[in-house]
This record gives sequence, C-alpha cells and structure tokens, in this order.
Amino acid sequence: MSNKIIIIGAGYAGLVALEELAKDAKNEIVLLDKNSYHFLQTDVYDLIANEYDFAQVSVDMFSFCAGFQGNVTFLKELVNNVDFKNKKVITQKQRLSYDYLVIAVGSRTKFVTNVKGLKEYAFGVKALHRAIYFKQKFELSLFQKVQESGSFCSPINIVVAGGGLSGVEIAAQMASYAKDFYKNNHFICRKLNIIVVNSQATILQGMDKRLIDASQKRLEELGVKIILNRKVIEVSKSTVTLSKGEVLPTDFMIYAGGIEPNGLVYSLDLDKDDKGYLKTNNYLQSENYTDVFAIGDCTSIYKDGEKIPPTADTAEQMGEVCAKNITALIKGKELKKHTIKSRGVLIALGRNYSAAKLMGFFFKGYLAYLAKKIVEKVYFKKLDAISKKGCSKIFS
Repeated sequence: MSNKIIIIGAGYAGLVALEELAKDAKNEIVLLDKNSYHFLQTDVYDLIANEYDFAQVSVDMFSFCAGFQGNVTFLKELVNNVDFKNKKVITQKQRLSYDYLVIAVGSRTKFVTNVKGLKEYAFGVKALHRAIYFKQKFELSLFQKVQESGSFCSPINIVVAGGGLSGVEIAAQMASYAKDFYKNNHFICRKLNIIVVNSQATILQGMDKRLIDASQKRLEELGVKIILNRKVIEVSKSTVTLSKGEVLPTDFMIYAGGIEPNGLVYSLDLDKDDKGYLKTNNYLQSENYTDVFAIGDCTSIYKDGEKIPPTADTAEQMGEVCAKNITALIKGKELKKHTIKSRGVLIALGRNYSAAKLMGFFFKGYLAYLAKKIVEKVYFKKLDAISKKGCSKIFS
C-alpha cells in the first residue's frame, strides 16, 4: 500500500523534501505549484545584471519530476484551500487526497498598504516574472540613455527601499553591471544613480559587523548612495518621498523592504503567528495536525529564542528534517527535533565580488565570489541532472 504525500510549493524546501521522500518507491508523491518551474532566487541578481539568462535561473518541474522512479507527479495547479479534517487539497480543478501534507509555499514581497503608491509604482523581484519585467525595463532605459549621447543625457535614478540582504545585493549587482556596461562600450552617457534607503541605523541589520562593513564599503566603491534611518512614505511615477521630507527623483523604485507568506497561507485554517506565518513544533509539524508539515519561508523557526533567517540554506535543511520525520511517522518510529541553524552567509556584491561568512570564517572579494558560485552551481547541477533524466524519459 502506497503512502500518498502531497507537497505544495516547488521552492527550495519543497524540492529537498521531495528528493528525500522519492527514494522510497512506496511513497506516491504529488508536487503542486501554480508555476511550471523552480526559480533559483539566489541567482536573480545575476539575471538582472545579464550574467545569467532565464534558463540558468529556472528548472522545469515536469521534466524534473519525471526524472524519479515513477512515483512523483507534478501538477501545475493553483491550490485554493485544504480540508484538513477530510485530508483533501482543493485546487482550481480537483480535490486530491493525502496521507501526509507538506506546505512549502514560500513567501512574497510585502507591499505594505500604508505607503501611498507603493504597489502601483514599485518593483518586486522575488517572483521570476517580476524580475524579468524589471530586467527588460532596466535594459531599455540604458539603451535610451545611449541614444541621448551627444545631446542631453539625464541620469537613470534607481531607489532601492530596504537595506537587508536583497536590497544590498540588487543595488550592488546593478551598479556593477552598469559600470562595466559603460566602460566596455565607451559610451559618453554614463549616468546611473542608485540609492539604498534603509529604516535601520545600518544596512544588513543583525549580521556580522565584518559583513556589514565589507558590504557598505563595496557599495560606496560602486557609487551607490546609502540613506539610513529613513522610511519610504510615498511613491509616485517619478519620485520617492522619505520620512524626513526628502523627495528623491526616480525612474525605478525597487521594494525589498520585507516579505510575507504567500497567499495560500492566509486561507488555511491553521495556527499562525502575529505576522501570519504558520506555527510549527520542533518536528516542523503544524501545531494543529501531526500529518501536516510546514517548511520554508511560509513558517518561522527559532533557535535559542532567536528567529532563524529565512534563507535557501535553512529552507533546504527544513526539507531534509521534514522528509525524515514523515518517514519516521510512516514506519512508526520516533520523530527527531530539528537542529537547524544558519551554516553561513554569502552576499553577492557585484561582478566577481562577494562577502562571505562560512563555518565561522569571514572572507571577501573574488574568493568569496567563487565560493558563492560553487554553492549555486552544485545545487543547480543536482537538479539539472534529474531534469535531464526526466526529459530523456518524456521524449524517448
């Protein structure tokens, strides 16, 4: 008799759980996602800066799921809700039964409602389609500035709201790309103003001071201006207004000021914390149902009373723990508490430059850049190998 397992969400946590659970041929796994691809969010800034193309930051889920031993099915369907009492996942098309459920729907950019014009005029880059749209708009603006060369050349003004990891990385990558773009092509028009606005007293609040200092110095070397202790209070098509009255001209406003759980979470009849994230116990089970697990950015986990940052690294660890505990439930064995912790931080700071803290060691520059690329390549190659096998099956 097979074990029916449904995983909602093809993000980092969901795919790691799937890979582990698929090793047992008795597990009948259905992966559900509204998109037909897995998006490598850690590489989005390379996409925007033209170091990678679309194919290098996404993995097709149909071929990926076909790459297993016949016990994994992918359904491109939007999940509307879950009937936990009757153990049914409700999609736009059907009701699917499960024995065990994994909720791994991730998070999305939180466009706060108290900032006028934010949702209408700001870009988020957490979703692939948003990142591609911004990339196209950014490149078109660069081209238009080249067209202005020899006559009037106005600057491209980009405001990045949020001095966390996402805000810092995207500012650095765009500044680095633009610098090389102008230098390599000898264009006369070389005006790009990037401003990072952060509500905290420092960028990368809460991180190791060496990472903060290295990142700030790198941003300044790239010509990025940093404004601290300010909040964005209003956004229009051409301006951004800050909490102390400054009005900044802008062609693009990128919002990296925070995240929230993806939309499905709000529909689920499960306990949530004060910020809307799903509550779980030490085994990553929902506090309401022992056969329901929540992993990745849609939940919050803690170590010694401190929230563990929602990164790809922690999401993958959660996927592993979740799979092992589902296996333990199936076999009637004792579940194990998670011991998840951040294994390191790798910050992309422009072409050929990163800052890193891995296993307690801090380093920066090209060596850190290589370390980041190795981590990303290893992850992608593993998924790509499974997808290649699946593609061969489909077209054989």
